[in-house]
Amino acid sequence: QVRNNLTGVLDGKDIEISDTESFSDDPCTSVKKLKGNDVRIILGQFNEEMAVKVFCCAYDEEMYGSKYQWIIPGWYENLWWEAWINSSQCLSKNLLAAMEGYIGVDFEPLSSKTNKTISGRTPQQYEKEYNARRGDGQSSKFHGYAYDGIWVIARTLQRAMNYLNSTNKHQKIEDFNYSNQKLGNIFLNAMNETRFFGVTGDVVFKNGERMGTIKFTQFQEQKEVKVGEYNAVDDTLVIINNSIRFQGVEPPKDKTIIQEELRKISLPLYSILSALTILGMIMASAFLFFNIKNRNQKLIKMSSPYMNNLIILGGMLSYASIFLFGLDGSFVSEKTFETLCTVRTWILTVGYTTAFGAMFAKTWRVHAIFKNVKMKKKIIKDQKLLGIVGGMLLIDLCILICWQVVDPLRRTVEKYNMEPDPAGRDISIRPILEHCENTHMTIWLGIVYAYKGLLMLFGCFLAWETRNVSIPALNDSKYIGMSVYNVGIMCIIGAAVSFLTRDQPNVQFCIVALVIIFCSTITLCLVFVPKLITLRTNPDAATQNRRFQFTQNQKKEDSKTSTSVTSVNQASTSRLEGLQSENHRLRMKITELDKDLEEVTMQLQDTPEKTTYIKQNHYQDLNDILSIRNFTDGKDGEKAILKNHLDQNPPAQWGSSDPSRTSKDAIEDINSPEHIQRRLSLQLPILHHAYLPSIGGVDASCASPCVSPSASPRHRHVPPSFRVMVSGL
Repeated sequence: QVRNNLTGVLDGKDIEISDTESFSDDPCTSVKKLKGNDVRIILGQFNEEMAVKVFCCAYDEEMYGSKYQWIIPGWYENLWWEAWINSSQCLSKNLLAAMEGYIGVDFEPLSSKTNKTISGRTPQQYEKEYNARRGDGQSSKFHGYAYDGIWVIARTLQRAMNYLNSTNKHQKIEDFNYSNQKLGNIFLNAMNETRFFGVTGDVVFKNGERMGTIKFTQFQEQKEVKVGEYNAVDDTLVIINNSIRFQGVEPPKDKTIIQEELRKISLPLYSILSALTILGMIMASAFLFFNIKNRNQKLIKMSSPYMNNLIILGGMLSYASIFLFGLDGSFVSEKTFETLCTVRTWILTVGYTTAFGAMFAKTWRVHAIFKNVKMKKKIIKDQKLLGIVGGMLLIDLCILICWQVVDPLRRTVEKYNMEPDPAGRDISIRPILEHCENTHMTIWLGIVYAYKGLLMLFGCFLAWETRNVSIPALNDSKYIGMSVYNVGIMCIIGAAVSFLTRDQPNVQFCIVALVIIFCSTITLCLVFVPKLITLRTNPDAATQNRRFQFTQNQKKEDSKTSTSVTSVNQASTSRLEGLQSENHRLRMKITELDKDLEEVTMQLQDTPEKTTYIKQNHYQDLNDILSIRNFTDGKDGEKAILKNHLDQNPPAQWGSSDPSRTSKDAIEDINSPEHIQRRLSLQLPILHHAYLPSIGGVDASCASPCVSPSASPRHRHVPPSFRVMVSGL
């Protein structure tokens, strides 16, 4: 009944009762439930024996100390725990540790005031006289209330008699009986109006109940100390100065105070990564200036300066997204943060596609020119490459727009488990973290990752196909492969680590920013640093074709042979693979030719006695070998024809004798070995200068009496075809 009444009073005072537990024997189960419900202030109603068990359970559950406050009855006997400690399974020191600081509540047996009471004695004088009269008899703590109760009866009867006398009613108090309701009401009213100062304090009744003084004591260092009192009559609480000792720096909280704390990105970290990002953007701007300034240089012009500008633009957009990734709730409002979720996703996606799309478009043009054997002439201008990049960006925009319309990114708050306060306060910290998420986040990310992955695979394919194109100004396949490798590895590692560090915003932001900085910087440096170095050291080296070198002992001919291209610009076309095959066949033919020439030379070096003439069949075989018609120039039809002085003489004259000639002028015969040897010494160098440049064997720019500079392939915009006629030896 007392508990129910107390519950009603607390509810009326807006005090929440978290839990109510009852027990008859073992209180430990109830104590565990109180702790599970995060109850901090416990009102206990039990006797001394059960109090010992309760505090033992509180010690086991660590429900004592600075975070808890126990309030129990204060009418226990002095040193009440000593009588029941043996009946519990708790050590004495543990029990006293759990009891330390509890507050006992009891009525005040005697007033602490020094005023005289209705009897003319002070409460102290009354206590002294009471103890003297009772002697060694057992004392009751209610003796002061009994004494004041007698005075209440006396004053009530006196007030009732005065009331009866003043009303001239013919009733006396002697006429009272328990069935006389009128006289009973007179007594009740007289008692409620009774008020005086007694040995227990102010004696006042309200609704038939005594309004007394409540005493508060606290268990401090194994003894109870009075810390204050509450006067129910005046509704005043008096706390004795500095008497209450709390085990913490402040009174215990009525429950665990949960303080939400936003995990934000560190300002120094954001400043450092922003500085690195600014340096990257400065580097990209320097590359842009270099590309625009040297756009008319042959090296830069052949590498598509407009596509280079797009690569730089994509890198700068990727750099710019880092600034947005570092802005969280500590810098911007919730509404602005939600907007940034969309903006930074768009910027990073478009920047990636712009950079790698332009790089892959350049490589596709090289692939289209050099890998299509049937293609005779095809002009692939930068406008078409811009259209390819625009198509890639259009796919990006379609994905992003559908994402924004169907399932836009929203600001979500993720709450983590509570943590103790680092400062030691009696509060718990619940970390919260902001995220950019939507309902179907996994699906949308899968679509974006799949598209970007296919784009990278396409770039790898183009890089592999154009790996043997030997003009550095055109061929970026090696650098594209390195870029794709670095970007792919870093993106995989960055995405995995970023997902595992969702609850650590500083680590997550650091990883994302470093991955973007690394990928963008590596890509830009691989594309532009080689061009910058080449342009500063040897501008023509990047546009010169690599010449073929052939030996009889050469192994793995096809893999080591470089493509022979004399002059290529953006509008040129070439049948590269056909030329390679034909070139290989011609070089084999040349080898045979060199052997036969060497054999003829050796024969010519013999003495006249051994070799008086060259057989007719030797001449015919040599003439068949040297009569080569390989290529036809489709543009102007010009022919490079070399003829020696023997073209004007029929082959039949070789080795034959004229009957009109005599032996005396035989030494002057035009077909004599001496004349032949003299002519070959002049014709052999001319022969080599005539046919070797057409197949890349000797630099065609070499001075020759038989080959003019205008006929050299080096001085033509389109690689011409040649007809080489060597005859009449």
